[in-house]
Amino acid sequence: MRVRDWMAIAMIAGGLAACATTPPPYTPVSVPPNAGIYKIGQPYQIEGTWYYPREQPDYDETGIASWYGPTFYGQHTANGETFDASALTAAHRTLPMPVNVRVTNLENGRSLILRVNDRGPFARGRIIDVSEQAAKLLGFYGKGTARVRVTYMSRADLPGTSAPAGPETPAAIANALPATPAGAVQVAALTPVPGLPMEAQARTDTMPAPAPEPPEVTADLQPDGHVTHVPVPAVTHLYVQAGAFGNLENAHRLEARLSAAHGVTISPIDRNGRRLYRVRVGPIDDVGEADAALARVVKLGGTDARIVVDQ
Repeated sequence: MRVRDWMAIAMIAGGLAACATTPPPYTPVSVPPNAGIYKIGQPYQIEGTWYYPREQPDYDETGIASWYGPTFYGQHTANGETFDASALTAAHRTLPMPVNVRVTNLENGRSLILRVNDRGPFARGRIIDVSEQAAKLLGFYGKGTARVRVTYMSRADLPGTSAPAGPETPAAIANALPATPAGAVQVAALTPVPGLPMEAQARTDTMPAPAPEPPEVTADLQPDGHVTHVPVPAVTHLYVQAGAFGNLENAHRLEARLSAAHGVTISPIDRNGRRLYRVRVGPIDDVGEADAALARVVKLGGTDARIVVDQ
């Protein structure tokens, strides 16, 4: 889909209160030969925020997931595929498409591989939109949202490299790339989430290291509807993280700028042998309160702020 109406997504994801039901058995959906292209995409702006799609094979982030459905039935996704609410797909703001990610519900330990083939969500405070079927299998269809961990797994299978079915700009078509050839790759099992996402995804005051090459497509990394159960923290909290810095003075400067947002603190953490100083608000236990806190931080100039999940 192109840029979707963020208000519609927020209503769908946050306003659902239907009783949870047992998901029907999942039948894998075969990808037709003309199912779009592999693309990264150009930078774009939504509601004053710029997003920069790029290769992110080290992507590993926690946050809040939502799901999207009826409004988008049968429409083209951002890479030219057709949206199918019964398929195991998802929308992400900056990952290439299509790629496979593992989404773990940190509230119940249910974990599932999904195919990212669309752009979104554009409601602030959400890191991924999943299909209805995925929300059912992950156990948050009735609730509408869930605290999740999203981890990049591999490029997704793409039989054929024809042009997308929907209209594309010349710039978008120029970014089309063939899918990575199939091959063996060693992938570690998903470990219990340690708390915050990898700080490579946070705002820092140093240039990030070059990203490693994306893992190749393998059969064991494809969405097949298999739900695994992984250990998760007994209790997690939400935080609004405005930035993470290697220099404490920079963290203090941002803290001062956001001082009008009550509860702003600097929280140190050691990552890969390096001390980082996170500027954040929390802990918060309610999604609505976290959304409100995020809005306050953004209004004060924390344009890179996001909601994260921590213990």
